[in-house]
Amino acid sequence: MGAPAAIIIFGAAVRPDGLPSNALRRRVEAAARAGEAMDPKPLYLPTGGVGRHGPAEAEVMARLLRATGVPAARIVEEPTATDTLSSVRACAAILRARGHDGPVFAASNAYHLPRCRMLLLLSGWRAGGIAPQVPASRDWRRRWFWRLREVLAFPYDLALVAWHRLRGR
Repeated sequence: MGAPAAIIIFGAAVRPDGLPSNALRRRVEAAARAGEAMDPKPLYLPTGGVGRHGPAEAEVMARLLRATGVPAARIVEEPTATDTLSSVRACAAILRARGHDGPVFAASNAYHLPRCRMLLLLSGWRAGGIAPQVPASRDWRRRWFWRLREVLAFPYDLALVAWHRLRGR
């Protein structure tokens, strides 16, 4: 039995009525299922600020985690992040402040996990991934939009990480 893991659940949209989008709900459910199989039980870090609609994505995810039976003591909300890189930076700071030395898992959709894991690795964490099962979309434009978005976001985030390191932040 090693050090407990941390599962960072990356945010997705909150609906106008304050309920989670399907993507957000699936990410939380996948993280909760994966965490239940871990021994010792992990720390959950739902991350995401207020998007187009409130409340903060982290708050909505924490509520979902508690509804699945995760004790509040194992949930640390990160409600300030506005994108993937700011989520990684904020969660890395939280984990370092807590003295976390176990593995870190990113919970997000499969198309998003390579970038999440890359950013976590660059932040100094051993990083794994947790992806929910997502029904296949019949709309090829929607599928390709998200994939192409990641193709552009990957080098953008790498450039930002390099820039922050050069500036000493």
